[in-house]
Amino acid sequence: MRLEAQGLHKRYGGVDAVAGVSFSVAAAERVALIGPNGAGKTTCFNMIGGQIRPSAGRVLLDGRDVTSRPPRSLFHLGVGRTFQIATVFASMSVIENVQVALLSHRRQSLRPWSGLRDTADGARALLLRVGLDGQAGRPAAQLAYGDVKRLELALGLANEPRLLLMDEPTAGMAPTERHAFMTLVSDLARRGADGDPARAPAVLFTEHDMDVVFGHADRILVLDRGRLIAEGAPDAVRADPEVQRIYLGESHTETAT
Repeated sequence: MRLEAQGLHKRYGGVDAVAGVSFSVAAAERVALIGPNGAGKTTCFNMIGGQIRPSAGRVLLDGRDVTSRPPRSLFHLGVGRTFQIATVFASMSVIENVQVALLSHRRQSLRPWSGLRDTADGARALLLRVGLDGQAGRPAAQLAYGDVKRLELALGLANEPRLLLMDEPTAGMAPTERHAFMTLVSDLARRGADGDPARAPAVLFTEHDMDVVFGHADRILVLDRGRLIAEGAPDAVRADPEVQRIYLGESHTETAT
């Protein structure tokens, strides 16, 4: 397993935001973490990503304990991350954004800027993988939002991740763009770095669009009030009466029947 969460627990005062959550994600697997507002998704996600220190429990990456490692340390260990609100360097060109990420992965200084020349080929290869090779020289500030998301994905792939964490990957995208973007993510997850399936990352994502979740996740984890209440393949989770009651609602219940 690429990722193992073992008994993750986070308490704020007398409130358990996350209470004893355990799960795993395999290489090339796409796992969605869902639940109603206040379920503990963000807290759980941020404990795995290093933004929050767990009150108890462990996070393992390829069997190595990385609990409470800060995000920068996790980046160098092979954890990529994208965010609900895409974050790129708007004042730089598209290719310069990726070059800076590659320099960070290689632990090279951003100065002198001549170091950017050494990363040009790698950056172009990443832009080709996400479908932005034709916009390499364009200022990032001029990109359509869907293309900003693709650029952020390229940044998340710059460290050749073993685990890719995606927080609301389709947030802000037009409905017609969402499935195309997640199909791209799925293809990258299956093929791995440079088309090598042996180097395929595990993908863990949160998402509010249930069509995206059920259309693109291999497995779904459902949280409610800090506890894992369901886990399984999309059809099994959709048919779970407790999941239907607390989260999915009538439209997805009808789909399952």
